[in-house]
Amino acid sequence: MATIAIAGAARGIGFELAKQHLAAGDRVYALARDPGAAGQLNTLAKGSDGQLTVHAMDVADDASVKAGAAATGSGPIDILYNVAGIVGTVEPELESVDWATWDNAFEIMVKGPLRVLQAFLPRLGAGSKVINFSSQLAASTWPYGGFYAYGAAKAAMGRMMRSVAADLKDRGVIVGIIHPGYVQTDMGGPDAEITPQESASGIRKLATEWTLDRSGDFYKWNGEPHAW
Repeated sequence: MATIAIAGAARGIGFELAKQHLAAGDRVYALARDPGAAGQLNTLAKGSDGQLTVHAMDVADDASVKAGAAATGSGPIDILYNVAGIVGTVEPELESVDWATWDNAFEIMVKGPLRVLQAFLPRLGAGSKVINFSSQLAASTWPYGGFYAYGAAKAAMGRMMRSVAADLKDRGVIVGIIHPGYVQTDMGGPDAEITPQESASGIRKLATEWTLDRSGDFYKWNGEPHAW
């Protein structure tokens, strides 16, 4: 049995990861910005006999992150997933930029993953994995426009986590960066390519098999390396 913490577990791929890890017999700490609004997650927790518990954590707020991590106890964490994210503005912002959206994107998707990692760092040991959700939009190979704040934030997070991976390598902590696929979630929409179940299943397999020599690398949900 592994011990799993998921930041951004209320819906989408985060919820599906919680569901699948619970089904596999793992202990799951499900972290959500607003647990009161996480109906599916709370229902899952009620039927789990304490194997899955729900905790409040707003990754954009330092005090909330620290309190949320503390609420999960002090035992070791095997896999920490940084899932929480927002889309931000979709269309190109060449003539008018919503800077508040940019600030929010960076609070949640750049500072957020680092806040969460720092809060759980004392509980990460040799072999622990920190899996960070990025996007194909973060890569220089993405050929389209738009999504300025989202793409920039995800690219910044990926580069930051490559540095974190180098700094944690001597401790044996493995840091991964994942493109979860174009997924049928609230963010991806109903016409996306794969289901949350498919994405989460691939990510769980990849996370379990990730080795220290690949720490800091960028992979697709199906295990294929992703170009930067």
